Amino acid sequence: MAKKILITGASGGFGKLTVLTLLQKGHQVAASMRDIHGKNKNVADELRKAGAKIIEIDVTDDTSVNNGVQKAITDLDGLDVLINNAGLGVLGMQEFFTPADFQKVFDINVFGVQRMNRAVVPYFREKKNGLIVYTSSLLGRIALPFYGAYQSSKWALEALAENYRVELSGFGIENCIVEPGGYPTAFSDNLLRPSDNSREVGYGDFAKVPEAALHNFENVLKNNPQQNPQKVADAFAELIEKPKGDKPFRTAVDFIGMADHIQKYNEHLEQIMTGLYTNFGTQGMLSVRN
Repeated sequence: MAKKILITGASGGFGKLTVLTLLQKGHQVAASMRDIHGKNKNVADELRKAGAKIIEIDVTDDTSVNNGVQKAITDLDGLDVLINNAGLGVLGMQEFFTPADFQKVFDINVFGVQRMNRAVVPYFREKKNGLIVYTSSLLGRIALPFYGAYQSSKWALEALAENYRVELSGFGIENCIVEPGGYPTAFSDNLLRPSDNSREVGYGDFAKVPEAALHNFENVLKNNPQQNPQKVADAFAELIEKPKGDKPFRTAVDFIGMADHIQKYNEHLEQIMTGLYTNFGTQGMLSVRN
């Protein structure tokens, strides 16, 4: 059955691919992004020609979010799915990132999601149905060096989603997380670097390692064509099209050796959660009510 879907961060990367994939599968999509008349005009025109409704949303601005969500509901004549996809990555020694840098990352990756959810959830609660999907990362489950602020935000996002899952299940609202690995997208071109590099001298040559590590990882991606970002878009579509109640809470999407390990981690955590909630007599909160 065709769904009415609102997605943030549709101007590139996984977002743009997911919009095009969902449209091809017959869904109605409101593609949101910033600056649709400026730097993102070309991609907005492209997605509009493909059949998407274009919505201007800045997830760091309350008014923009509230107005954009209402416009999406009006343009689509309803809403079934919210995909929280807007995100900002980083690269650099964690110590070099200022508190303001961290705030910038969290304002998009965490607070932006909270703004979107607060705008959409009342509508979903009223109709006792809806799906919220979160674009997390394998780095929301493990820690690798040089991505500290990003990883911190994604770990926070995972907790945010966990709470929405159990607090909204009784209203018939599903919550699901998609955890991609690293892929060759424009996401890597827009990584936030630290604002304060005055401490580099204390790290010596090690301060140069983050950029070298990124270069090496980009070479790994070039030599592994199976790590195709289209597969992430396909994973979003497959998840959305699963019947209500049958969707996995977490879906890891990676084809260079990380997903299998993370999936085992996810399955083990699910067993722990089930055991704890069963002991408390609240296991029903882990399953969405039909």
